[in-house]
Amino acid sequence: MAARLARFLLVLELATYGPGYAGAAKMKVVEEPNTFGLNNPFLPQTSRLQPKREPSPVSGPVHLFRLSGKCFSLVESTYKYEFCPFHNVTQHEQTFRWNAYSGILGIWHEWEIANNTFRGMWMRDGDSCHSRSRQSKVELTCGKSNRLAHVSEPSTCVYALTFETPLVCHPHSLLVYPALPMALQQRWDQVEQDLADELITPQGHEKLLRALFEDAGYLKTPEESESAQQEGGVQGPVFETLESCNKAHKELSKEIKRLRSVLTQHGIPYSSPSETSSSEHLGSKTPTDRTAEQLPGNTGLLGNTL
Repeated sequence: MAARLARFLLVLELATYGPGYAGAAKMKVVEEPNTFGLNNPFLPQTSRLQPKREPSPVSGPVHLFRLSGKCFSLVESTYKYEFCPFHNVTQHEQTFRWNAYSGILGIWHEWEIANNTFRGMWMRDGDSCHSRSRQSKVELTCGKSNRLAHVSEPSTCVYALTFETPLVCHPHSLLVYPALPMALQQRWDQVEQDLADELITPQGHEKLLRALFEDAGYLKTPEESESAQQEGGVQGPVFETLESCNKAHKELSKEIKRLRSVLTQHGIPYSSPSETSSSEHLGSKTPTDRTAEQLPGNTGLLGNTL
């Protein structure tokens, strides 16, 4: 397209200034790139995002479920923020720089509950930010229309959003009890009765309600929350059956034998984990140190062979 435009301008200038103009000033046609890299602003922004996991199931007050599948944006300074209830929060830099930032500030995780009321939506497991993941808390407030009203970053990698909606204007719209299924409401009634009869302590009452909210899907268990907030850790494989575990073990053992064969072929000593542990207690050098001594200036030998 750029080349055709340049040729058109050249023809126009020749027609204007005459044939001698071409000899006086030679034109060089430069082909322009047709993209701006991975952050091409003309590509759908969602196609450039790579979430770490799927959002948690939709939960909470039923009347808020109608917000699922919709997104609401707010442009502040050079950034566009987008909040998709029960899905994620994203940020897009509104520039034409080739490396303009476009990332995820959090994926729908759980509710924040205080005084038996839904206080906010936590979006966790966003893009990496230093040694942790970005996360966002979305506060729902009463408003005349559904709109993302405010975004801030009170602390590094942690964002605070305010979402206005008429769906929460009723004073009981964010109470937890009415949102529960009948069985869990009855369970809650029993917990309150046990507290009144002094069969449980206030601490036990709080713990039982926490478990009830977890069973309802409003809160994640401490284990799930801890796992969601871990950053950069190497997670081991998860095997559904003993057979799949044994198969993976056999494949791994086979690969270890192959690597040992390669080391032996090149005269590189190696030790098993138990031998390495013993050598460390004796103060001897590790296999890595010995390998480095035998291969001076040729650290790529092993990698090229493998």
